[in-house]
Amino acid sequence: MMGALDSAIASTRAHLDSLRNARGHWEGHLSSSALSTATAIVALALVDRETHTALVQRGAQWLCHHQNADGGWGDTTLSKSNLSTTLLCWSALHLVAAHEAAAISKADTWITAQVGSLEAETIARAVIARYGKDKTFSVPILMLCTLCGTLGENGWRHVIALPFELAALPRTWFGAVGLPVVSYALPALIAIGHVRFSKRPPAWWNPLRWLRALAWKRVRPMLRTLQPGSGGYLEATPLTSFVTMALAGAGDLDHPCLPLAVGFLQQSVRQDGAWPIDTNLATWGTTLAVRAGGTPDGRTLEWLLDQQYQQVHPFTNAAPGGWAWTDLPGGVPDADDTSSALIAVNKLGHPCDQRIQAGVTWLLDLQNRDGGMPTFCRGWGALPFDRSTPEITAHALLAWWTWRDDLPPPLQQRIHKATALALAYLRRAQGTDGSWIPLWFGNEHTPDENNPVYGTAQVMNHLGGNDALASHASDLIQPGLRYLGAVQKSDGSFGGDKEAPCPLEETAVALQALCTGGAPPAVIQLALGRLLTDTTGGQCFPPAPIGLYFARLWYHEQLYPVIWTLGALQAARKMLVREKR
Repeated sequence: MMGALDSAIASTRAHLDSLRNARGHWEGHLSSSALSTATAIVALALVDRETHTALVQRGAQWLCHHQNADGGWGDTTLSKSNLSTTLLCWSALHLVAAHEAAAISKADTWITAQVGSLEAETIARAVIARYGKDKTFSVPILMLCTLCGTLGENGWRHVIALPFELAALPRTWFGAVGLPVVSYALPALIAIGHVRFSKRPPAWWNPLRWLRALAWKRVRPMLRTLQPGSGGYLEATPLTSFVTMALAGAGDLDHPCLPLAVGFLQQSVRQDGAWPIDTNLATWGTTLAVRAGGTPDGRTLEWLLDQQYQQVHPFTNAAPGGWAWTDLPGGVPDADDTSSALIAVNKLGHPCDQRIQAGVTWLLDLQNRDGGMPTFCRGWGALPFDRSTPEITAHALLAWWTWRDDLPPPLQQRIHKATALALAYLRRAQGTDGSWIPLWFGNEHTPDENNPVYGTAQVMNHLGGNDALASHASDLIQPGLRYLGAVQKSDGSFGGDKEAPCPLEETAVALQALCTGGAPPAVIQLALGRLLTDTTGGQCFPPAPIGLYFARLWYHEQLYPVIWTLGALQAARKMLVREKR
């Protein structure tokens, strides 16, 4: 098996290296998105339908061509139909392509089968139930449907009023006041709250009517202040489109953020007429590629160092020192990317200088009171995508321990205290079966769309990525190992859980975790044999939509199966060599 394994490692590395761009880093390729495409064409049509006719019609044609056989749409062309994306695509076609009667009729049938009817109240109730108290995505969906006319003449009564006036409060208050949207959705809160207010204001005697009218004058400029130079909020087509259509729907076509937002949408469209969920995950992809064993060139390290933020970020008020997922101006520093960047630059031989200390400090300062790590902002635990999450907590632990011995004593002491808190959080978050549920990755084929196999494997990979850290976490790693053993399929593969189908991504990260956790050689060899077969010996890497973007939007990324396969194959080789000794 060693010969086949070495050949697969060489082939996988060569393929990964072929994906590195001419500037010395990995940009990757995100899946095209029906959801993004629907929101973009609605936004462009509402701003100026005549000017944007070509883009709008190409987008509508792409939607019709990629409608699922059951009449719905999924977030990617590989995804199952879901209610949110189907409602957005259905509504978009009603607005811009009413002549596509066959596609609309099929969607009518699918929606009716899912929620019971096409009545506005029934649809609104189903959307609100899907997202619960988190209004980050339910309100934008219902706004788009209303703007497109699919919720009828009184559609605005189904769009919940968002308290956009709260955006005028000091940023440090946001976590405490309990905004109904997540930390990264402030532009949507402002713009959608405004259009809802303009279309259905409170009664004249209600103080909120006058408060919001006055607040808009102060809050309105914030949409431009929060907007990056690229024009795309978070480099995300859906968020940018929602802000754009809300302003257009409110008649605020002279807002200074609109030209940049429209320009971003024009620049982001692909040749086939579709839009991706985000422009790229270049920083994230590059750090993962370096850590997996991709070959950097002389510019990779400096490029990564250049992505570290040196100033307070205007979007989340984040302090300097962190990294975002992208090299583009719409990125926001976050814990996962900062952890991965710190580990990657260590592997590239960078010394422990002030930049490293700033990154480590940034992560330490982000830790929540519960000991876990959030993604963006400390203390915003009211909504799911702002809570502490196990895989990011374990990732931060690995970053801290990667640099711990080189750091000044005060930072070492902080890491010691933070580690105790983080490990205690991971013990509480671990399921009775030994698993952890991740936040930013899922599986469409599990009953609750969670992905405990990915979450458990990555927590184990992070905790086991440093020998000293692993010695403190053995009581966590071993139950995780037992969980993976219990859900492994008879052919050696892994899915999102014991019953789900088995894409490359889950089998790869689980194989690496089996090696990290010290699973029996026979168990590892079974998984290794499956991965070698599924990749045709390191030659074929079909992606699967296991990534979760903001508000549980599915995506797949070209780099993921390649990177995780390379990491798993190398971990397996290391284990086999150790066994021979």
